[in-house]
Amino acid sequence: MDTPPEGAERYEGSDRSDDAQEPGTGPGPTLFAFVRHWSRRWNGPADNAAARQGRLVLVTEAVHSLQARGKAPVTVNAVAREIGIDQSGASRLVKDAVEAGHLELRPSADDARRRQASVTAAGAELLRDAHRWQEEVFGLLTEDWTPEERAGFHRAMVRLLDRSHAVEP
Repeated sequence: MDTPPEGAERYEGSDRSDDAQEPGTGPGPTLFAFVRHWSRRWNGPADNAAARQGRLVLVTEAVHSLQARGKAPVTVNAVAREIGIDQSGASRLVKDAVEAGHLELRPSADDARRRQASVTAAGAELLRDAHRWQEEVFGLLTEDWTPEERAGFHRAMVRLLDRSHAVEP
């Protein structure tokens, strides 16, 4: 029998709902620890180019996701809500992505005072590259999983993501 990876005991029984579970070891804290860990990977102080690239992917992915979910028009305020930052921070991110050619801003058809963002061809290419990298990372993280485990995890994450959009505050 294979030996579990170091630290795996923290996750054993994490789906239990009884009072024997240690505080902070359930699936919720585990999910948020994972998100925190990976959200910081592109934001290291030593590599400004990687941090900038990560921010460009973040804002371009936010616009793409909002468009895919039919959240039109995609305004700077909508981007701010999508990535959980204030409007001025989102405005800077959108401006940088426009300057890099990944996003385009146009006056809204409904209200010329508002501007709506859309992904350019270069932005779509940026996302294809980012998604390839994400698939590589997922493959690395799950290299000792069976294809069934990978597929099951993927299905569960899609359900979780869909549900998270349905219960947004």
